[in-house]
Amino acid sequence: MEEVGRVTHYFSKIGVAAVVLTAPLRLGDRIRIKGKTTDFEQVVESMEINHTPVEHAVAGDLVGIKVKEKVRPKDIVYRL
Repeated sequence: MEEVGRVTHYFSKIGVAAVVLTAPLRLGDRIRIKGKTTDFEQVVESMEINHTPVEHAVAGDLVGIKVKEKVRPKDIVYRL
């Protein structure tokens, strides 16, 4: 498991996590989001930068990722 970012915000109405990346991430990557009360895996199926869909992003980017469960700030995103 490789850490690829940290959650900064969760938009509950649309089910999107704002994540600051520390490593590259692309559509199709399998990720695990883990925190004090969060722990689930999913495939990255939707990712945006500034409301524009992207297929990949690099370290330092702030991306929005559609998530299947609630996440919380400071949760860690890992690539599996």
